[in-house]
Amino acid sequence: MSIIAFQGQPGAYSDLACRIAYPGAATLPCETFQAAMAAVREGRAELAMLPPENSLAGRVADMHALLPESGLSIIGESFLRVEHCLLAPKGTKTSDIRRIHSHTVALGQVRNLLAELGATPVVEYDTAGAAEIVARLNNKEDAAIASSLAGDMHGLDILRRNVEDATHNTTRFYIMAREPLVLEPETPGLMTTFVFNVRNVPAALYKALGGFATNNVNMTKLESYMLNGSFTATQFLAEVEGHPDQRALQLAFEELGFFSTECKILGTYKMDPYRQQHCG
Repeated sequence: MSIIAFQGQPGAYSDLACRIAYPGAATLPCETFQAAMAAVREGRAELAMLPPENSLAGRVADMHALLPESGLSIIGESFLRVEHCLLAPKGTKTSDIRRIHSHTVALGQVRNLLAELGATPVVEYDTAGAAEIVARLNNKEDAAIASSLAGDMHGLDILRRNVEDATHNTTRFYIMAREPLVLEPETPGLMTTFVFNVRNVPAALYKALGGFATNNVNMTKLESYMLNGSFTATQFLAEVEGHPDQRALQLAFEELGFFSTECKILGTYKMDPYRQQHCG
């Protein structure tokens, strides 16, 4: 049986994402992103599923900086539609609820529910942990916002499903492994993720990216972040459609090389069907 590492407690949305992407696989909860990566490097798990971004909350802190030094390759992506559930001890009615526990981000996504019930938000360290706390309190005045999986694990009733304010709340996950995926260059629907630094010359970023435009390569993501807390050391994470061995991408990377001090490919993988349906 395959084992997939994730960051968070059992019942977290990352746990749910692993189970949906790989039905029948065992999941391995880890305290941090680094611990999940280490589990794969050390052979305690075959894969890790880690979130780089959420459609509402944006970039997940630390993930981008950790990826280049992880020693792992991205071999796929997966998208999870986040469906917040209102969970409470058995027999609870919504009129009983006085406090709602969850992670601060989740609480910010259910403001309408909080206003409707007149409940006080209580910040916990994560959503699955909030479900565990509410189960332990076993008080009808305390409810949690978490996944249906967390509710099942902790024996809580699901009073309402899909209580989030926005219907497009989606988290993207990288699927990571010890070895890169071997794909034929002409395989349709491929993505390549890479990081690079630019030389300290005028218009370096503009020049570095010029090869992607002139070679008709579609760049779907470009983000910058500081290195080691320095305002002058910047690294970029980019994603493009295609395989590095395709001629167009080869030429684009050659031009990138003239203006960058370092470029590292983190993985080439097939697009998730969700991307083709919703991000095209």
